[in-house]
Amino acid sequence: MNVHPMERAIALAVENVRTARGGPFGAVVVRHGEIIAEGANQVTGDNDPTVHAEVVAIRRACAALGHFELTDCELYSSCEPCPMRLGAVYWARIGHLYFAVDREDAEQAGFDDSLIYEEIALPFTRRRIATTNVMRQVGQAPFDEWRLSVNKVKY
Repeated sequence: MNVHPMERAIALAVENVRTARGGPFGAVVVRHGEIIAEGANQVTGDNDPTVHAEVVAIRRACAALGHFELTDCELYSSCEPCPMRLGAVYWARIGHLYFAVDREDAEQAGFDDSLIYEEIALPFTRRRIATTNVMRQVGQAPFDEWRLSVNKVKY
């Protein structure tokens, strides 16, 4: 590997700012010392709040490997992941996460995730976004089907 993966993640973030495709975030997925996927934030370019750099890189890595788990991979991110990105890292079962700047650095640049961290810790009935649990009994049907399915792929 000619360039350190973190240097590449940071370069992707800088390039993303210069080309105005999205926010100042970049990420790369490494497997056995080789970069297999990379991504940059595309939130404003795609008008989609879910296309953060890590999510893009994880999607591309899973496509390249043909699997939804990245247990033997490392993720290098230019910034400490927000709660959504961190969730994606856990769901992908990344083996090791590295990041350059932390959430306090991001906050100083105008990216403050503290509200989300606070809200996640609250019961859903106390969150700022009105949230109501409805049709819980009926909603059990997909889980009942899942438990009985012989074709399921556990994840």
